[in-house]
Amino acid sequence: MTNNELVKGGDLDASIAALIDRQAIAELSAKYMRALDRLDLDLLRSVYWCDATDARGFINGNAHDFCAFAIELLTEHQANHHMIGQTLIELAGDVAFGEVYFQAYHRIERDGEGRDFWVIGRYVDRYERREGIWKIAHRAELNDACSDHPATDDWFRTTPQGLRGARGQGDLSYNRHLLKLD
Repeated sequence: MTNNELVKGGDLDASIAALIDRQAIAELSAKYMRALDRLDLDLLRSVYWCDATDARGFINGNAHDFCAFAIELLTEHQANHHMIGQTLIELAGDVAFGEVYFQAYHRIERDGEGRDFWVIGRYVDRYERREGIWKIAHRAELNDACSDHPATDDWFRTTPQGLRGARGQGDLSYNRHLLKLD
């Protein structure tokens, strides 16, 4: 069912099923980004089928091998922040195709200097539903732009009491029981 067929209406049950499928697929990219930022290898691998492939140009092959590579590389960074932009998902039965825009921020250090490195691009994906579960079967990362410049985050220096995200299990997103309403 294409996006236009969904909007036109018709079979309400089919339209609702398509919305549920698109949501399940969209959550794969949200989990993917969270896994990268929190350095969560298990969560990262969970969005891919075991036989999935991943293509970056500089590394291509089994997606689970890419996951280990990515977490090891990102561990060397001081911080990361990955964001999802518009997402187009086209369903074709138990297969779907997606184009997911992203921005990826990396705080790195080079020659003793903090650097802000940005990658802007898109994931072009093939998803498969197996036994009722959607996961990524193939992901290709297309980089549309990059930038690298000296770090400038005086706010963290001048506002040390400001809340900050953490990498790994220490992040508040893994400790939601600590959230307070007052």
